[in-house]
Amino acid sequence: MRRLPSVLCTVVLMTALGGFGATPAVADHASPDRIDLPDGWQPEGITTDGKFLYTGSLVNGAIWKASAKTGRGELLARGKEGRVAVGLDYDRRRDLIWAAGGDTSVVRAYNADNGKVVARYTFPSATPRFLNDLVVTARAVYVTDSSNPELGVIPLKGKHRHHHDGWGGRCGLPPASSARTVALRGDVAYQDDINLNGIASDHGRLIVVQTNTGLMFDLNPWSGNTSVIDLGGDLVTNGDGLELDHRTAYVVRNLDNMVAVVHLSRHGRSGEVVAELTDEGLDVPATAALARGSLWAVNARFTTPPTPTTEYWITRIDING
Repeated sequence: MRRLPSVLCTVVLMTALGGFGATPAVADHASPDRIDLPDGWQPEGITTDGKFLYTGSLVNGAIWKASAKTGRGELLARGKEGRVAVGLDYDRRRDLIWAAGGDTSVVRAYNADNGKVVARYTFPSATPRFLNDLVVTARAVYVTDSSNPELGVIPLKGKHRHHHDGWGGRCGLPPASSARTVALRGDVAYQDDINLNGIASDHGRLIVVQTNTGLMFDLNPWSGNTSVIDLGGDLVTNGDGLELDHRTAYVVRNLDNMVAVVHLSRHGRSGEVVAELTDEGLDVPATAALARGSLWAVNARFTTPPTPTTEYWITRIDING
């Protein structure tokens, strides 16, 4: 994910109460090809619980919820000045939506039922951070920092969805002080511009993509060691969001308006780009989520100057054709 540097200075602030108009009605039929978001939304991240799609706003951290069946949507979490929602991931164990906060150095957990913020974690640093994308596992929330060679970690425990603990958050959520970082080492080398971005998990392993180099890495979350995934000479340059389905990785290549389909080897040490998916409805897609047998890509439109009336939408991509 996600934000290009030129966009950082052009975010159009809206009101803390959301500041977005209603989305146009979508015909009530299965799998719409396009789901419209409120004008001026400035999306970047997208996630799903299998039935609904959730996308955040770079403007004020608001969260939009839309049906993947009908396309109808509503505001789930109102925005607030100073908040940012970049990468998102749905936490099925706790029924939460986690959001990376970009240059605010904050990760928030939203109640997926009512949109309330139930936890907030800050990752302080002597140098500016850009918390870009994240993934939730049984053990932790892992967050990529596109500016610093570190992995953000929020340890987790507990699997109950609706039991609340004495701290005031969902069961198993640790205190804010538990957020920590792991220094990255091994094959990854940070350069100028956007570095590690999209992140996904597979049986305890982490897979990440580096936007500026087009490389993918296997990342050990405990040691911080990174090993490049051999793609046979291919690169996934401008790789942004990363969606994993067993041994198939979908890498969203934002400025290329496509999604690279990478078939990973059994142990994930190598892979092959087997297809490049595109659609006329794509306009600098940032991230994507799998739901109802399709890939749903949210269009960040980074090359279009953002205004309160700029249109934004989600594009459905057929992955079976």
